Amino acid sequence: MLIIADSKLPFADAAFKQFGEVNVLPTKQIRNDTVRNADVVFVRSETKIDASFLEGTGIRFVGTATIGTDHVDIDYLKRKNVGFASCPGSNANSVAEYVLAALLEVSVRLGFSLKGKTLGVVGHGNTGSRVARKAEAIGMNVLLNDPPLARTTSDKRYLPLDALMGADFISLHVPLTKKGEDATVHLFDEHRLSAMKEGSVLINSSRGSVVDNQALKAILKRKHLRACVLDVWEGEPKADVELLQFVTFGTPHIAGYSYDGKMNATKMLQRALADFLHRQLEDQNTFESDGGKDITLPSDIEDVETLLRCAVRECYTIEQDDSKLRQILSLSDELRAEYFRELRAKYPVRREFHNYTVTNARMIPELVTALSAVGFRINRKEA
Repeated sequence: MLIIADSKLPFADAAFKQFGEVNVLPTKQIRNDTVRNADVVFVRSETKIDASFLEGTGIRFVGTATIGTDHVDIDYLKRKNVGFASCPGSNANSVAEYVLAALLEVSVRLGFSLKGKTLGVVGHGNTGSRVARKAEAIGMNVLLNDPPLARTTSDKRYLPLDALMGADFISLHVPLTKKGEDATVHLFDEHRLSAMKEGSVLINSSRGSVVDNQALKAILKRKHLRACVLDVWEGEPKADVELLQFVTFGTPHIAGYSYDGKMNATKMLQRALADFLHRQLEDQNTFESDGGKDITLPSDIEDVETLLRCAVRECYTIEQDDSKLRQILSLSDELRAEYFRELRAKYPVRREFHNYTVTNARMIPELVTALSAVGFRINRKEA
């Protein structure tokens, strides 16, 4: 069996070698002519899986190391009896940590505390539910919108989208769907963006086309929104560079790119392929880890939100990703798409909060609760 895997899947060779020969290729090299002899292909969102990709190949199983599947023609795979697996939830915590980092940094830029502010979470699945929990842990009020869950659960927590328009922040966590009553393409169009509370903040880490980028640019130009954080862009990898100049933080679709999230996806695909082949996993690959890291918070600061921000910055600094993306402004149009791809392909290792142990000389209970709730380990001896 020949298995082609995107080089962005960590330890793909070790994870899949028990099933056959593994050939790891860069994203750009995974195309119809290079997979003709393959039985299995593992991709990420940059690779479009459709009839043109699969025509003339012997591929029997496709896996995508992503939550979203809008780059995969699932109906076509079903018609051709090709097995398929995605990785729902694999990078949910990574995205939630990105959103928390964004909230903390935006609040500094705007000069207010997050405690008592209201966050509207659109989409309460694997990612949105984690965002909601982390926001509540730092004292925010959370409003939820999820029409499919509202229908299936009748849970009164799920509000109409209109009910979220008065929130101070809105964070989007929905898949990109173009049909049906829950279609999300341009869910936030000019009308919806204008309906948001004046001076509020939009965060989009779902899919670029969930927000009408041209409408958003107009809204930001007239300063109806006070800030905006975009990790995803319409037309990726050709991000709108004019829009980039109006957002508070812009990043190159890396919210879910933590090392841990990527490893979760590799493990999920390993299990999915074993199930498809009706095979027992052999000695399951022990995926490498760099171990934990200790964080010592400043002892001369008492504000819980400030200390939490210090801890998060030790793990992830959104300003660094924003700064790297803004270098695209100095490039020619011909080079910008490749630069966007390169930022993703060469993204540095980012570990999630649970790999870090936090110590503080004055570990007050409120801080311990907040740190634990967002995922950090605590040095209990000090606490």
